[in-house]
Amino acid sequence: MIYEIKNSDFSAKITSMGAELLSVKGKDGFEYIWQRDEKYWGGSAPVLFPIVGALRNGKTKIKDKWYEMGRHGFARKCELAVIEHTDDKISFNLKSNEDTKKFYPYDFSFTVTYWLTDSGINTKFSVYNIGGETLPFCVGGHPAFNIPVNENAEFEDYTIIFEKAENQACPKVELDSCLINFDERTFTLENETEIPLKHELFYEDALVFENLNSTKVKVSNKNSGRGVSMDFSGFDMLGIWSAQNDGPYIALEPWTGCATLTSESDSFEEKKNMTFLPVGEKADYTFKVSFF
Repeated sequence: MIYEIKNSDFSAKITSMGAELLSVKGKDGFEYIWQRDEKYWGGSAPVLFPIVGALRNGKTKIKDKWYEMGRHGFARKCELAVIEHTDDKISFNLKSNEDTKKFYPYDFSFTVTYWLTDSGINTKFSVYNIGGETLPFCVGGHPAFNIPVNENAEFEDYTIIFEKAENQACPKVELDSCLINFDERTFTLENETEIPLKHELFYEDALVFENLNSTKVKVSNKNSGRGVSMDFSGFDMLGIWSAQNDGPYIALEPWTGCATLTSESDSFEEKKNMTFLPVGEKADYTFKVSFF
């Protein structure tokens, strides 16, 4: 089912299937969210839980047993229950059950909350450990934004701009397996804040950043001043992605972890940047999107 929230500046639509954001429109009716064109990509803003990215051969070993799990986890393919819905805010919840335990043998409660602001939309992921053992997980967002942003412009008129100067060497994403190879690098930043946007950046999949100095990034047309920004404080990694066939959008993806590394084993608990949540505790992660 599709639900709507609105305030005086924006309206948004979210589907209970995966608690995926489908639309954010401004007062003038401009659609900021990518609209699922299968020619490029059939998603809009999937929620990634309890993994980010792919597992080797779609499998992982948990407590000496093999489990299968698709790319970005199973939450995006589950029907979530609405637990709160006001004019400008909505929360969805998924609790572990017999079906989820076919993929992930843990007891959890996972809540996704959206609320509109005067500049855009915020998203919060809340993970609760309701079981009797430590809960390992990763979580992430994957919102994609239409480029150009509410103007007559070209994709290449925009620039990715980090809040602070960065020194980064992005690892290679293996196109056949979707695993991440930190032994090979595809893109570097050397004390730089800006990346001119061009489709060729994504011909080898996403740019993967970690341990950035910045907690904010924006995609901006410096001539017009239009664009989109994200505050991803609290997330250790950031993916930036667009379709390899020159997709007219950009995805800004805050992650707590990432796909299996080519150098890693298939043990779930040994995945890079895994979070281990103690019994009875809760972890919150919020990212904030603004349009300008």
